[in-house]
Amino acid sequence: MGILKIQEIRERCGIFAVVGHPKASELCYYGLYALQHRGQEAAGIAVVNGGRIHTRKGMGLVSDVFSRDDITRLTGSSALAHVRYSNVGDEGGIEDAQPITVRMWQGQMSFAHNGNLVNAVRLRTDLERGGSIFQTTSDCEVIPHLMAKSGLGDPVRALVESLPALRGAYSLCVLTPDGVIAAKDPNGFRPLCLGKLGGAYIVCSETCALDAVGAEFVRELDPGEVIFIQEVQSEDPGLPYAGEPVSYRIGGCETKTRPSLCVFEFIYFARPDSDIYGVNVHAARKALGRRLARKETLGADLVTGIPDSSLSAASGYAEEAGIPYEMGIVKNRYIGRTFIAPRQSLRELGVKIKINPLQRLVSGKRVVLVDDSMVRGTTSKYIVGLLRAAGAREVHVRISSPPYRFPCYYGIDTSSRGELIAVGKTEEQIRQAIEADSIAFLYVHDLEEVLGRRVGNLCTACFTGDYPVAPEGDAGSDGRR
Repeated sequence: MGILKIQEIRERCGIFAVVGHPKASELCYYGLYALQHRGQEAAGIAVVNGGRIHTRKGMGLVSDVFSRDDITRLTGSSALAHVRYSNVGDEGGIEDAQPITVRMWQGQMSFAHNGNLVNAVRLRTDLERGGSIFQTTSDCEVIPHLMAKSGLGDPVRALVESLPALRGAYSLCVLTPDGVIAAKDPNGFRPLCLGKLGGAYIVCSETCALDAVGAEFVRELDPGEVIFIQEVQSEDPGLPYAGEPVSYRIGGCETKTRPSLCVFEFIYFARPDSDIYGVNVHAARKALGRRLARKETLGADLVTGIPDSSLSAASGYAEEAGIPYEMGIVKNRYIGRTFIAPRQSLRELGVKIKINPLQRLVSGKRVVLVDDSMVRGTTSKYIVGLLRAAGAREVHVRISSPPYRFPCYYGIDTSSRGELIAVGKTEEQIRQAIEADSIAFLYVHDLEEVLGRRVGNLCTACFTGDYPVAPEGDAGSDGRR
């Protein structure tokens, strides 16, 4: 999605849980590395040892938060890990980093969440008026409070009975002294999959994390499904294992909701080597690029994409159009997103250090610049300017998704609607705003035809305004995850 889009659109987080493996924390560590793209501002691991949960978390990248000694000290055979983005305007800091570990009358538990609850503000207000005290700004924290008020001593039953009160997006894992509970909201907005490694089970946000630890993919969790995986102690204490997952359904979800996987998982969020519902993300992005090329006949000398998420679509466009695909923009991969400073002058300098056009390649050429999406338009305008400064004769912008016109309430941090470039503008006006020679988008029916037949229903509310779950009040203004 480009370099500047870190200020325009950000996904919430990634989850990795292990049950029944003697090196659970080590698996979590490598799993978080594989999911680092889903959250780069905080990381945490919680491990069960001796019936108690021990948690280590901090601000920054996985490599910043954990040392080798940290992982060595986090001993146990069941664990839960999380990477996170902070919300714009977050009041919280390290206390909002997940997993969030709490002591309840049902026992000690640790919670990690991906998504956003549209009714979190109301739930939190009601709970506080009833005497609940919150320690974080995260909407995830309402879940243990609801479980505590359920009156049910079994954590699995308490969670299953509490989830119907939640509205919005959540892929959730709960670590207990007995194992892991995992749940996906009835719409299935965010991915959550099950894998197996020897006698252990793994639950994580993307299949690329399973590949990273050598685990076998089993299946995606269904929308509205809750599973409990219990740790089993063998006669050999060094060889724990996990029992078979037991599945439950969230009450009432069969008739009240429709499956609505976030289409941005394919467009931008997921790693290209991940598979979602059997569809490879890289192949899906290439197919979107091909679809974009079929819409026109454009004379150009080369096609390039903005590293990294646009590269698959750019290669698909180039192959379909018969135009050479080139690495027209180079990204410095040794500078993290946290390098981008808050002051505009420093931010611009940081971007110049982080990306650079290949001047000898683009000078005098007609360039097709493919990006995966356009939110405020600042990225596209900036990159168009870079290419022109490098001598590009023409710059034609192609976007492998529809115009982004509506804010997301399900776990994507986007600008307000007034800042979205496509609101109230024609394509010609957008072209003028970013100073390109031409511009073209895909549309919702393109996404549905390329992805929908294989994946099922998709949430495209950011393009259409048709929200599967209606926003509630000031949904999203709390510390959403």
